[in-house]
Amino acid sequence: MNKRSNKTNIDLSIIIINYNTKEITLNCLNSLKTSLMGEKISYEIVLIDNCSQDGSFEVFKSLAKADPRIKYYYQKENLGYSKANNLGAKLAKGKHLLFLNSDTFILNKAVGKLIDFYKKNEKEVSFVGPKLLNFNLTPQPSAGYFFNLLTTFIALFLKGDQLNLTRFSPQEIKKVDWISGACFLTKKKIFEAVGGFDQKIFMYMDEVDFFYRAKKMGYRVYFYPQAKIIHYGSASSSKTYPILQLYRGLIYFYQKHYSFVSLQILKLFLVLKALIAIFLGRVLKNRYLLETYTQALKLV
Repeated sequence: MNKRSNKTNIDLSIIIINYNTKEITLNCLNSLKTSLMGEKISYEIVLIDNCSQDGSFEVFKSLAKADPRIKYYYQKENLGYSKANNLGAKLAKGKHLLFLNSDTFILNKAVGKLIDFYKKNEKEVSFVGPKLLNFNLTPQPSAGYFFNLLTTFIALFLKGDQLNLTRFSPQEIKKVDWISGACFLTKKKIFEAVGGFDQKIFMYMDEVDFFYRAKKMGYRVYFYPQAKIIHYGSASSSKTYPILQLYRGLIYFYQKHYSFVSLQILKLFLVLKALIAIFLGRVLKNRYLLETYTQALKLV
């Protein structure tokens, strides 16, 4: 069989990024294998390793040798989320792409449910994401509205996620602005048409930027709660890192998509948020708040 026919015979390419999360990634792969057992889906797993130093290379190289469906690519540097996923998409041979974080655990037949829903509704649905759950099986907000000034203010100061005003987890199938990059399904040709993830974003806000561009092109994003996946979250990040990357991501997103005035207002929000957190850190003698938001303030 020639390479051309091999490419068209793979229906689904599952792209996973590993970065010093050997055990977590193995757990994800095992749950994925169980979820796909009995499904009539021709698939491959494209595993991109961002220069892990935890013994991942030996383990996954051996795993790929034993299972030809696993394609393992070890990188000599940490490419970050965007570059690594773009590389995975480029190497993928499947018609459909499933972007899946390594810190996830697939429940039941979630992958099969996603792709069945997608194929039945592909005239309307361009992207679809599952219902993400925390480790204790409570809903994890994993869809949301784009970050305009109102939603950004609510997110920073009013616990918008808890009020379902910024991010949420619907109980029904719902068209949304964006879905979490922890898991979503699309066609490879659509991902390529949007231009992939912005490689200037190392991590965080990358999916929001991606779906913002996709919506401007007329593509539609859906949330499908019948497929459920556990997402542990921040498995390869320190506690400080997500806050700093969120600051960087918001500033970059506003610089790229919004007016100069909106950017300046955003920066005022971020400065105020940091100052409040630093004040509370001093009052409560909370070293985490002090150190994290002192660094965040410097970014603005």
